[in-house]
Amino acid sequence: MSATENEPRHQQLARNVNELLGELRVAQAGVQILFGFLLAVAFTGPFRDASGFEKAVHLVTVLFTVAATALLTAPAAWHRMLFREGRRSEILRVGNRMVIAGLICLSIAVTLTVALIAKVIYGPVLMAVFGVLVGVLFTVVWFVIPRRL
Repeated sequence: MSATENEPRHQQLARNVNELLGELRVAQAGVQILFGFLLAVAFTGPFRDASGFEKAVHLVTVLFTVAATALLTAPAAWHRMLFREGRRSEILRVGNRMVIAGLICLSIAVTLTVALIAKVIYGPVLMAVFGVLVGVLFTVVWFVIPRRL
């Protein structure tokens, strides 16, 4: 028997919440870097000359990044507000769903960022190619492989 099999429920929940919050630190760093990049781009001279399509893709990418930020930080905020009420089980259940939704938003935001960069540098054909390749990469590595393990 492993030590976790004999672990009391409250200790298991506390450990699981701490593991969730630790995992979020990794994803949040990526979101913060991407968000900073996207915000900086909007205030550059060349961005003013971008096409309406490019500006729309940029805004949609920013919105997915905002959604990822909200979803990936929610479990930490919930933990801070609810942990003294003994609601760790709810924090874990709902927080896990929020993290998965946040990771989906983050993968879409990164995919759109790469696609937009490819569009600006190489044109619409390579935008589509790189967008599909990056989207498939995230889908397979983050979601398909874990489901098959």
